[in-house]
Amino acid sequence: MAETSDPLAFAAEFPPATREDWLRLVDGVLKGAPFDRKLVARTYDGLAVEPLHARAAAAPPVAARTPGAPWQVSQRVDHPDPAAANAEALHDLENGATALSLVLAGSLGSYDYGLDASDAAIGRALEGFHFDAGVTIELDVGPDCKAASDALVALVNRRGIAPGATAIRFGLDPIGAAAVAGESPLPLDELAPRLAATASDLAALGFKGPFAVSDGRIVHNAGGSEAQELAYALSVAIAYLRALEQTGIPIADARRLIFFRLAADADQYLTMAKFRALRKLWARVENACGLAPVPIVVSAETAWRMMTKRDPWVNMLRAAIAVFSAGLGGADSVSVLPYTAALGLPNRFARRMARNTQLILLEESNLAKVVDPASGSGGIEDLTQKLCAAAWAAFQTVESAGGVGAALVQGLIQKQVAITRAQRQTAISRRKDPLTGTSEFPDLAEAPVSVLDVAPVIAARHRPPAVTIEAMSRIRLAEDFEQLRDASDRLQAKTGARPKVFLANLGRLTDFGERAMFAKNFFEVGGIEAVTNDGFFTLQGPEGAAKTDLDALVAAFKASRARLGCLCSSDKNYVQEAAAAAKALSAAGARHVYFAGRPGELEPTLRTSGVDTFIYAGCDVLATLQAAHQLAV
Repeated sequence: MAETSDPLAFAAEFPPATREDWLRLVDGVLKGAPFDRKLVARTYDGLAVEPLHARAAAAPPVAARTPGAPWQVSQRVDHPDPAAANAEALHDLENGATALSLVLAGSLGSYDYGLDASDAAIGRALEGFHFDAGVTIELDVGPDCKAASDALVALVNRRGIAPGATAIRFGLDPIGAAAVAGESPLPLDELAPRLAATASDLAALGFKGPFAVSDGRIVHNAGGSEAQELAYALSVAIAYLRALEQTGIPIADARRLIFFRLAADADQYLTMAKFRALRKLWARVENACGLAPVPIVVSAETAWRMMTKRDPWVNMLRAAIAVFSAGLGGADSVSVLPYTAALGLPNRFARRMARNTQLILLEESNLAKVVDPASGSGGIEDLTQKLCAAAWAAFQTVESAGGVGAALVQGLIQKQVAITRAQRQTAISRRKDPLTGTSEFPDLAEAPVSVLDVAPVIAARHRPPAVTIEAMSRIRLAEDFEQLRDASDRLQAKTGARPKVFLANLGRLTDFGERAMFAKNFFEVGGIEAVTNDGFFTLQGPEGAAKTDLDALVAAFKASRARLGCLCSSDKNYVQEAAAAAKALSAAGARHVYFAGRPGELEPTLRTSGVDTFIYAGCDVLATLQAAHQLAV
């Protein structure tokens, strides 16, 4: 076949489409509704996400990993028993892991487990590990960061390994430890200098570092926004950079002793943009210091706050999106929380799934082969730049307050994060931000999954605090809905039955089907079993019109042993029959009558007839279900 340089012109007979053409078509569909309200989304930082972007052809790739190099597949070493932790770590390394995250009890990423920071525990957990084999160890440490680094140094010395031959990211972050715990053994303005002294000592021993970590997971776990996470990470890194320079380390060398750690969640585009934005922001800092930017080391961990206890299998999908996003966003190392992490200490199967999530994306999908694949994408480039601007403004606010330590003491950072967290929780409660398997599409009969029978670890406090601040406590977005499901499970275990709601389906299936499905999903996300049926109607008149058989409806309600009732039907049927059905349910002993849909002009009549609450898309699902639990038992 002859080669040709001419492109295939399948659409050559059509005029080129323009944005104006598209907008005219959109306007016809919206029928006068505001474009911004209908098609422009907004992040929790208030950033506009447009539905359509032109290609940003001139945008250069963001410098990150070595071109074509895979990110490191990091596995958590968090079993409190050092021998068990060692067995899992070696198994992971034999089966594809290329890095280990050594998680210590009481650290930000311990999630109620983790190793003791002692010499003996760390030595046993890393027994058989070859420090000079090119496998990276990254420490996730808490208040005992000095003890952990000392133990690791002692272990390297005992093994007779040259410090320069190791690949250890020490993960020292005393500011982060104070922010999480809400207390510090030293004044916050003394933490960075103390870290700098430790880092200087490690460097003098011959370790390459990096030694200090700026950990944005603190803000993410507490419910903060992407710009807030970036601003916090930038502020902490600046504090450590200044302290390192003050020890006499040239700033060009000091910057290489710091690395970053961010959370990666299931919002694909925001996660990609966030990781890209961090590199751009730090390059701006380097420029301000008179330095030519060099790629920074960025670790990623899949987000704790997105994990759910209910339908935990969905966590695998969330993790896959998070890994995809972090990897394409330029992360150097990714650690995946196993899908059962919210339920307890994961077993080997869950750890395998966490590991293989990354290996499949790397080895089968070849995601690491392209440098910054988002480069030139109009939407991602726009979001990256907006995040940079928002994060830089938030960073300047922290700096104006005297730096990150002063801002934490004043509660400035905590207050801003709390505002965002409240907004998230409102969106979750109204299902604006749905959680599959938890706030949407529940399965009351889901089979339990297995976790290890290991008790959570309570990290000991070794020194009394010199300073107390408002703690940046972690959350999971699903917790409030899970509490309702847990209450339902306890009731079933005690009495043999869950709280129930009877669906009073009026008319034919075509009349009530859609709203009955909505109501079933609505109540069962709170663990309230929906007792449904095929409707209650008789055919009347020459055309066979359906009319509700109220006697049959009441009999079915009483037989269900439910204490709540919910009317489900079409708008047309509601006009004709809802009021009578509500009266019948109330008279039959229903403690509370719900109405599926917006009542419109019928509301006064329905309320006088016995309807207590209206449920519809956008209502406060969580508050409604919390009240329903009180009524149903």
